[in-house]
Amino acid sequence: MQASTPPGQSFAKRWAIYAALGVPEIKLDTWRLSTKGLVEKELSLSFDDLQKLPQVQLKRDFHCVTSWSIRDVVWEGVPFRALVKLTGVKADAQWVMFHCADGYTAPVPLEDAMVEDSLIAFKMNGKPIPVQQGFPARPFIPHLYGWKSAKWLTGVEFLREYEDGYWENFGYHERGNIWDQERFKGQGGKHVRHKGLGSVPV
Repeated sequence: MQASTPPGQSFAKRWAIYAALGVPEIKLDTWRLSTKGLVEKELSLSFDDLQKLPQVQLKRDFHCVTSWSIRDVVWEGVPFRALVKLTGVKADAQWVMFHCADGYTAPVPLEDAMVEDSLIAFKMNGKPIPVQQGFPARPFIPHLYGWKSAKWLTGVEFLREYEDGYWENFGYHERGNIWDQERFKGQGGKHVRHKGLGSVPV
């Protein structure tokens, strides 16, 4: 049975708010979430469009790579698998690159983004995600460190090969699994798997 606290983490009572490139100004009436890359159909979804997709609510801890965690955050949003089904991801896609309004980017292996409890979140603890936390939407993948759950999401790109994102350029890990302590490149108990996924389960 997996421990409730990932190695090297301790639970905090308050969030530490980071904005590597500053907090962007978001206008909800013009905001769009787009898909591109290895997809059958490129999407451009408004916030209203996003909220019309199937939604889920789940309670999961949040883990920052700097070793603090927040327990029992209630997340609400669209399952990532629903977005994949809608856009039609091609069989040779292996990576997802999240693009954000501030220019921030974060790569995630597609197999990690496709886990059952991965979602595009727009609510935290019953309220819209605060601006400082990434309003109007951010991905959330519970078993990856928080820098992969990119704030102010505007684009989801599906790639065949790995590319560095913002923090990966500074040596942070390609994958970022919390249980394997994949904080920096070359660390952690597992290596990122570079293999075809075949048909993507939805």
